[in-house]
Amino acid sequence: MLPTLTIARNTLVEALRQPVVFLVVVLSGILQILSVWWSAYSMGYRSDPGEVAADEKLLFDIGLSTIFVCGMLLAAFISTAVISREIENKTILTMVSKPLSRASVVFGKFLGVAGATLIASVVMLAFLMLALRHGVLSTAADDPDQPVWTFGMGAVAISLLVAGAGNFLYGWSFPQTVMSVLTPLSIVAYLAVLAIGKKWEFQPLATDFKGQVLLACVSMSAAILVMTAVAVAASTRLSQVMTIVVCAGVFALGLLTNYFFGRFAFVNDPIATVAQAYPSDALNDSLSQSGQRYVVRLVTPPEVELKRGMQFLYGPTPNGLGTANHWSPQTPPEAVLADDLFGPDVPAAVVITEVDDLTYTIRNIGSPPARVSRPPREGDFVFARPTKVRPAAAAIWSITPNMHFFWLVDAVSQARTIPLRHIGLVLAYAGCLVVGFLSIAVFLFQTRDVG
Repeated sequence: MLPTLTIARNTLVEALRQPVVFLVVVLSGILQILSVWWSAYSMGYRSDPGEVAADEKLLFDIGLSTIFVCGMLLAAFISTAVISREIENKTILTMVSKPLSRASVVFGKFLGVAGATLIASVVMLAFLMLALRHGVLSTAADDPDQPVWTFGMGAVAISLLVAGAGNFLYGWSFPQTVMSVLTPLSIVAYLAVLAIGKKWEFQPLATDFKGQVLLACVSMSAAILVMTAVAVAASTRLSQVMTIVVCAGVFALGLLTNYFFGRFAFVNDPIATVAQAYPSDALNDSLSQSGQRYVVRLVTPPEVELKRGMQFLYGPTPNGLGTANHWSPQTPPEAVLADDLFGPDVPAAVVITEVDDLTYTIRNIGSPPARVSRPPREGDFVFARPTKVRPAAAAIWSITPNMHFFWLVDAVSQARTIPLRHIGLVLAYAGCLVVGFLSIAVFLFQTRDVG
């Protein structure tokens, strides 16, 4: 690991010295400032619930999209600067000629590029958080948030002054010094505006802290790491322009994979939507054990009549992907429901036991009971049949990087809580993609002629 970490450290220093890092961060900051004005009159009133409301929804959407695109471009530029250019200039021979595996070179380069990309992302995300605290200026009468401008622009000014003085007096790299100073100062600036209100009064840090927004930013940072791995893999064989083209292609495919493959992989038609769901017994609310009941009310009458004795299948997606309960091949007859719900001959299923207009009482029956990952909840879709899976489309959809998994803006805008478990799954998915693309990078670099 020591040679790999040495390569990573040198790559990080070399990457931060690239002027493109400083320029992209500055461009992102300028766009965040402009978004404060051009996001006005877009999304309704400030009475909306959630951490971002009204015009701030569009501000958050534009801001995070800007960071995503800037991060992707930055990863492509840095990767080609530290890998493709070294291969073309033959300087990489100094590493591969030593007793050092090519896999170590690839991993070290990735860690260095990822470190530089994350440093730039931290600064860009700090700018976004400052913009969200400032809010949208809807009219000329709106007062700017003075603490945001003071601390935000102060951090930028101090960084530029230190970098300029260091470059003039000691010959320090200007872009590297700016990023090294601006990264901690941008975090300090954000913490300062959390502690100081818009009227320069002290306030608890939690007053303007947006935890759900921060989780969405963490998820987006994971997506940027995935694109960094893509850029490293492409740069082992391609030039800078082609690396950017490949990154843009993977990015676009990741945004369109649900349309091209996902909608053909799992096929089902919802017949209704759940408006309300609650357990019959508050002490038994999991619906995972035999005999447990839930009361479900639908938004509208179902397209297919649901009767007593029929199975009740539900899930979070309209195409039937990820249904929460198991479908039994044998539908329990109504006579079984009247006599014995838990006998050895009763198939495990979640069935309807009572019907009252749009309100249905469902129950887990069978011994053992039906597999249920969670009970029904508001917004779930109801199905009359199991989901049909098309293996070819499902396989392609599964191995294609899906950028929608990292995009949590809609959840924040709709005031939906992002579970920490979901963030863990997103990070695990990103880790699998990074390992996969780095494996491709090692494979491509092993046979690359660098002499």
